[in-house]
Amino acid sequence: MIVTSSLLSDLPGLRHAFFTREGGVSQGIYESLNGGLGSKDDPARVNENRRRMASALHVQPSHFLTVYQVHSPDVAIVTEPWPTDERPHADALVTRTPGLAIGITTADCGPVLFADPKARVIGAAHAGWKGAFGGVIEATLNAMETLGAHRTDIHAAIGPLIRQPSYEVGAEFVERFTATDADNARYFIPSSRPDHAMFDLAGFIRTRLERAGIEAIGDVGLDTYADPRFFSYRRTTHRAEPDYGRNIHALVLD
Repeated sequence: MIVTSSLLSDLPGLRHAFFTREGGVSQGIYESLNGGLGSKDDPARVNENRRRMASALHVQPSHFLTVYQVHSPDVAIVTEPWPTDERPHADALVTRTPGLAIGITTADCGPVLFADPKARVIGAAHAGWKGAFGGVIEATLNAMETLGAHRTDIHAAIGPLIRQPSYEVGAEFVERFTATDADNARYFIPSSRPDHAMFDLAGFIRTRLERAGIEAIGDVGLDTYADPRFFSYRRTTHRAEPDYGRNIHALVLD
């Protein structure tokens, strides 16, 4: 049900989880721990799944918070719970309030969990290619600093995401990255198909973290497309399924 990062597990006063799709009540293509409020799954089952995830982090279901994600660099600073139908539109959350579990949903995009154990400030970012390219990582760090975090003390853990062997992209995608910075060519290797390449999203995220001044970086190294324990948008697309479940990744201060 849970994958953890050794980097974050060693920090006191913090609980975290990269949840798998196992251990829930959803059925069919959503089997079984689907946390996606935006999916077409039975809402009662999604809510029960989220209750189980909240319980795993020892928080009340009302304190298990995610945002309405829009592939942006926008960050929500969290001080209190909100109703699920009033979720802010953002792609990252930060807080210094104990007992509030902040999380993001993915189905191939990159989850990054942040913690400054000294300042006791945490963050969670949804870093797909668009968010990472657009600055969601840097925006999350900036928001954490407004709450008292220090960049040199922040630990960042990259969770399960689609990895380079599974992530084929077209020539226009490569051009978008290399037109901004020629050095971005290093995140692509040739595909077996002409005019296509394989993209290293995890490597791109790590570089953004390093350039932002983060020294303590971990990566669980799991591929959501290749690993059936996780929901994958691309796997769903290749199977021509009508919808897909969402993985949730969250952390909370004691």
